[in-house]
Amino acid sequence: MAKQKKASSGAGKPARKRKKKSWEDRPILEPSAGGIDIGAREIYVAVPPDRDEEAVRIFHTFTPDLLKMGEWLVSCGITTVAMESTGVYWIPLYDVLERCGIKPCLVNARNLKNVPGRRTDWHECQWLQYLHSVGLLRAAFRPEDQVCALRTLMRHRGELAAMGTQHIQHLHKSLTQMNLQIHHVIDDITGVTGSAIIDAIIAGERDPLTLARLRHRGIKAEEKTIVDSLVGTWREEHLFTLQQSRQLYRTYQEQIAACDAEIEKLAVQIAPRVDPATQPLPPDRKQKQRRSTANLVNPQTGFNVRTEAYKLFGVDLTQVPGLAKSALTLFTEVGRDMSRWPTAAHFVSWAGLCPDNDISGGRILWSGVRQTKHRVGQLFRLAAYGLHNEQGPMGNYLRRMKSKLGPTAAITAVAHKIAIIFYTLVKNQTEYDATRWAQNDTDRLRRSQENFKRQAHLRGFQLVPLDVQPTV
Repeated sequence: MAKQKKASSGAGKPARKRKKKSWEDRPILEPSAGGIDIGAREIYVAVPPDRDEEAVRIFHTFTPDLLKMGEWLVSCGITTVAMESTGVYWIPLYDVLERCGIKPCLVNARNLKNVPGRRTDWHECQWLQYLHSVGLLRAAFRPEDQVCALRTLMRHRGELAAMGTQHIQHLHKSLTQMNLQIHHVIDDITGVTGSAIIDAIIAGERDPLTLARLRHRGIKAEEKTIVDSLVGTWREEHLFTLQQSRQLYRTYQEQIAACDAEIEKLAVQIAPRVDPATQPLPPDRKQKQRRSTANLVNPQTGFNVRTEAYKLFGVDLTQVPGLAKSALTLFTEVGRDMSRWPTAAHFVSWAGLCPDNDISGGRILWSGVRQTKHRVGQLFRLAAYGLHNEQGPMGNYLRRMKSKLGPTAAITAVAHKIAIIFYTLVKNQTEYDATRWAQNDTDRLRRSQENFKRQAHLRGFQLVPLDVQPTV
């Protein structure tokens, strides 16, 4: 009976079919968008179906083929192209697209997930083209060309320093195998004393007393301790590996020096934001850190990192706690145009220093910092990590957060604050003023006292200051 009633109620009226919305029904925001899937040997390029009979074409990664691809995209009327940031394979293609007048949209591969049925390169480029046309892709940050050139050299220098550190470990290994414990007596085996002793050992010197007399006067260890640490087996195979490691380490130091010279040459070619002659560099207010900032000057070329960073940024970032030695590195990674990020919160989120919430059904399933290896975020974390012994407001904040949140979360919290200070100083062109922390400390103390009074009132007590005598 129920079925008959249901059938009669719809008699004479055609059944209404609900139109299913597919992903093709979204509005097209970029009608002249293309998509590229990049590989080591060939690339797949997709354009809108109405632009060419072959909407997808395959090109080799040779330079002539890339130029042909650019000409084909221009003939199809393509103005912007989306592609994944796959290793370093995208860099030549990015340059070719810019020369052809096409705006590249570099997309983080982590934010672009494959969907079922679109896992081949042929379908991947079409999926990229569609997502870019409907405005679902965000371009990755890429600074100006001069900053990119300086960034390449700075990153290469970091790789050279890392490879040179491996040979320091090889030096320690060779010395330990000969039971020469000199690297446990002095702090730096590559310093003045360590280098003189190792060079003398390689030259054939075996007398521990003669080797101990090569120590610098600044070494705190006694001469007898150094003599005892230089008594070993002197095996030939370990002496050979010691010589090889010492030579390789010296080679890397020479390459680092050459890289520094090239970095200095490119840095002075960038147009400065301020002229120290008309707007002098502010005085160094870090009295206790002048010794640590003295090595920012190259004694051979006279290149002053603090002065050059001030000229490029327009403000003295070396006065910010933790940024004394990383100001120039931050310029190579970020540049000085802060308009790319509307607010400091956007900048901190881009650097991966803010918490992220995973919410589903109104419930927070996960909350924490995103697991991402961001170079700028790592620089700010390193700056925060060096403030454990800082006798100032920032160091006090780090120790307070460490007791409250733990060491890992405290480092992230301080790095978050340093990133906000960096963004604010560069964007507003204002110098760092540590006296503003005094007002923050006063407000924090006031809130703490109000909290104590509220808790005491809820429990039936009354707080009385020590300087006020209670009435009987």
